[in-house]
Amino acid sequence: MHFGLTEEQELLQQTIREFAASELPAPKLRALFDEGSGHDPGLWAKSAEIGLAGLTVPESYGGAGLELLDLALAFEVLGESALPGPYLGHALAALAIAEGGSEDQKQRWLPRLASGEAIGTVALAERNNVWECADWRVEFRDGALAGEKEFVPYAQLADLTLVGTVGGGLAVLERDAEGSRVDAVDGVDRTRALGRLELTGARAEALPAPPGTAERVLDAGRVLLAADSFGGAWKLIETTAEYTRTREQFGTPIAQFQSVKHMLADAATEIEPARGLFWYAAYAWERLPEESPRAAATAKAHLTDRAADVSRTCVELHGGIGFTWECDVQFWVKRAMFNRTFLGAPSAQLERVADLGGW
Repeated sequence: MHFGLTEEQELLQQTIREFAASELPAPKLRALFDEGSGHDPGLWAKSAEIGLAGLTVPESYGGAGLELLDLALAFEVLGESALPGPYLGHALAALAIAEGGSEDQKQRWLPRLASGEAIGTVALAERNNVWECADWRVEFRDGALAGEKEFVPYAQLADLTLVGTVGGGLAVLERDAEGSRVDAVDGVDRTRALGRLELTGARAEALPAPPGTAERVLDAGRVLLAADSFGGAWKLIETTAEYTRTREQFGTPIAQFQSVKHMLADAATEIEPARGLFWYAAYAWERLPEESPRAAATAKAHLTDRAADVSRTCVELHGGIGFTWECDVQFWVKRAMFNRTFLGAPSAQLERVADLGGW
């Protein structure tokens, strides 16, 4: 039995890796990070051309028709390259429509989402760090939404927003709908923009999704954040290992110091064995739905926590410069900070694992 990736999956990662290297050289990533919007329309359009916008959209609607594991492998490379753009919210919106949309909603939105012509996002969080469906308080009555949503990815840019509502429902909100207001939020990760959504009777359309669809969207997002964290952590380890070969103390590269070797080895052994967690969680989401919630929570808790630990180690190994704005390690450190908290912190995920296990 083969437990590795298929040739097609390896080619998918190679294609995205080459795209990022070509279209996002270090100076351009630095410029986008400094600018702070987290979005380059040209970069988004080119990434859509290579299929990134519609990987899991069914082929009948113009997408690639791939599974969540393939999408997670793509997100591993997105994390590795710190690629700015609305990929997370867009992918989750497309999954929600494909999983639970009416035929009219699928026909109207999926081809545009797959081509990148339309940008999708999800509005799931509420005040006081509320993420779980059972705790949502935004009301949807008579076709209108009332309430507030926090930490909405690319809220200002989205043509389509899937809004979580009381009882674990989802509603389709179109851009500039009357009664909706978006305010920018200054997030720590400048490669991914956030906004606050205020809804005062905003007209929307219910997503006629089967029960549990919103939970599945959350679980898919947790798997993708785990994959992104894995890719970012390995990028930090490789970047830091290279830096230790060039930085000298007492006339010797610090890579030769035993303590530095130990720190890098510990970082690698912290992150590499966790690769299987997001692989399995993505597989379970598609093939083993009864195991999916626990697998997604486990992957999110462990990988985002380990990635945060790795990022601290790598900053320390860069010395004083590692704490400065001029040092590029901040791109992945701040991405790790975002991944750790978005869709629920590790402590919340571990509590969820315990609840699911009846502990």
